[in-house]
Amino acid sequence: MPKLFVLDTSVLLFDHNSITSFEDNDIVIPITVLEELDNFKIGNETKNFEARSVIRFLDKLSEKAHCGDWIPLGDDKGKLKIVMHTDDHEGAVSIFGNDKNDHKIINVALSLHQQYKRKKVTLVTKDINLRLKAKAIGLQAEDYLTGKVDDAQDLGNQFSSALYNLESDTIRNLYAKKEIPESGLLKEQKIANGYYVLNNCSESALARYNAKSKQIELVEKSYAYGINPKNAEQTFALNALLNPDIKLVALQGVAGTGKTLLALAAALEQKNIYSQIILSRPIIPLNNRDIGFLPGSAEDKISPYMQPLWDNLKVIKSQYKENSRKKKWIEELQESGQLQITALNFIRGRTLSHAIFIIDEAQNLTPHEIKTIITRAGEGTKIIFTGDIHQIDTPYLDENSNGLSYIIDRLKGQTLFASIKLEKGERSELADLANQLL
Repeated sequence: MPKLFVLDTSVLLFDHNSITSFEDNDIVIPITVLEELDNFKIGNETKNFEARSVIRFLDKLSEKAHCGDWIPLGDDKGKLKIVMHTDDHEGAVSIFGNDKNDHKIINVALSLHQQYKRKKVTLVTKDINLRLKAKAIGLQAEDYLTGKVDDAQDLGNQFSSALYNLESDTIRNLYAKKEIPESGLLKEQKIANGYYVLNNCSESALARYNAKSKQIELVEKSYAYGINPKNAEQTFALNALLNPDIKLVALQGVAGTGKTLLALAAALEQKNIYSQIILSRPIIPLNNRDIGFLPGSAEDKISPYMQPLWDNLKVIKSQYKENSRKKKWIEELQESGQLQITALNFIRGRTLSHAIFIIDEAQNLTPHEIKTIITRAGEGTKIIFTGDIHQIDTPYLDENSNGLSYIIDRLKGQTLFASIKLEKGERSELADLANQLL
């Protein structure tokens, strides 16, 4: 059966390319969605850029034909139409009321369902509550699936695993030679920059698979600016963070597993390799208000949101005495601007060359935002994403659709990429207890 998709505002703000992502099926945009996009077109957040991109795209289409008619979207694509408000009083407006735009959007979809009997009409929205309302009155509704990961729970297991009952000679050779040929040892678990715990009855070793050399390399415990890895996962993480051949690293795990601390310590350890260290995290505005509404300078505006990054910097400083050289280096890096903590809003449009860029709370970014950040990387730049896919603070993202899950799924097997899942909390016994039982 031919399909007709009705797009909600949340889908267009999530991905401005969504209009062309439904293959040869037809697309309808209710006029209410255009009215909502108009409210988002001004600002410097990603949703504002998305809104402007959609409006420009629709403006170009309107040059070909009247938007109230069906407009072809291109080769192997369907057609698009903008639908005005419907006067059908038996739909969502009469059931839920006329006070919300969501109800008007549902009503358009219901009207189309009655008009196009031979087409499967589906409302597509990132808004869970809107999907539930649509389904409650018998309308087909679904999430926007492009860029969505099938099973985020299994992502971390693709990059680190344990191999048991290996021959003793295998582990001894690895310790003696530091690397050994893979030669089918990893079997179906082989993946570029995969990390492994090799075991037999009496010995064990930590290892990484180097896809370029086709060797299994010994992973030895290393330190970074006074920070000591406390478990195998943290040892794996530091190995990837300190490896100049791995240009993109994703660290995922619950609170207290040391993701941000390890990333920052590794960056400081490599201060002579990279000309700049940049730390950032997405700002989730209070009451949906842009940080421009807050008083003070740009630094004053973002300071409350960046406090967790400053806290990790304090932990590293506390490893050294007041007059120690390494502590003074950190202060000198801050004063010279080589170490910056900034909001992601200010990164757009820049090219980051010979820099190490750490993005905390990456689970609150969309796949498109993640792509935008990575494409900022110039020559000699390393990017590190950290986050917990189970702690998402934005309403239209979930474990399977956030940017952190997206890159881990899409970039697995690439020699420039490594992902490590940190599972054991090291912040405190109390924090670990909360993660396990609450």
